[in-house]
Amino acid sequence: MTVVVGYTPTEPGRAALDRAIDEATLRQMRLVVLNSTPGDRYADTGFASREDLAEVRSRLSEAGLDFEVRQEIRGLDAASDIVAVAEQERAELIVLGLRQRTVVGKFLLGSTAQRVLLDAPCAVLSIAASLVRPTTSSSERP
Repeated sequence: MTVVVGYTPTEPGRAALDRAIDEATLRQMRLVVLNSTPGDRYADTGFASREDLAEVRSRLSEAGLDFEVRQEIRGLDAASDIVAVAEQERAELIVLGLRQRTVVGKFLLGSTAQRVLLDAPCAVLSIAASLVRPTTSSSERP
C-alpha cells in the first residue's frame, strides 16, 4: 500500500508533501516522493536540489514513515512520471499540489494536474497551496 506525491521545491510542492505525510501516516502506508524533470534540470525550477531532498528525507525519517525519495530524469513530463510511478507502485493515492494559473497559461502549457487526474490508476488528492495553513514543523501539527 503506497501513497505517491509529486514534489517540487515550491509552495504547492511543499503543501503536497505535508498532506502526503499526513495521509501516509493516517493510512499507515509507504510514501514515495517523486521529483522529476524532462531533462534540463538547470532550466527546470521544479527540479529539487540535493539539499531540498535531504530536507525531505529528514522530515520523512522524523515522521517515522516507510519511504522512498526518487528523482527522475527520463525525458518524460512530470504527469507521465507520476502516473508511471503510481502504476509501478500500485499506489492507492496520488497527492498533488496546485497553483493558480491563467486560462491562457493552462492552454499554452497544459496542466500536469489535469493530466494526472485523467490518467491516474488510483485516487488523486489535490491540494491548493493557498488554502494550506502555514506550519513551522511537522512536530507541531495537531
